Amino acid sequence: MLIVTGYMYVDPSDLAEFTADLASLAVATRQRSGNLSYDAAVDDAKAGRLLIAERWADQAALTAHLEAEDTEAFIVKWRGRMQGEIRKYDASNERGLAED
Repeated sequence: MLIVTGYMYVDPSDLAEFTADLASLAVATRQRSGNLSYDAAVDDAKAGRLLIAERWADQAALTAHLEAEDTEAFIVKWRGRMQGEIRKYDASNERGLAED
């Protein structure tokens, strides 16, 4: 499993439009093969900062998402108006929070 997480930044004046576009993209993304979760939350509206959290079954699923037409359209629209500190992590020992 891959975990993709970090912060995304947009100008606070663009936040409402950005989150609406991201919510539309999320609807389709959550239906993609290999998507386990796809979420974003406004962390600091005054700073235009969102927390991003995604889980993917494997790299092939994540790559297919990144190359999907709607994902590419989203990136083209927001290129130059968004900045990210997003990282990808391999997870190989998933278990419940209280488990050792």
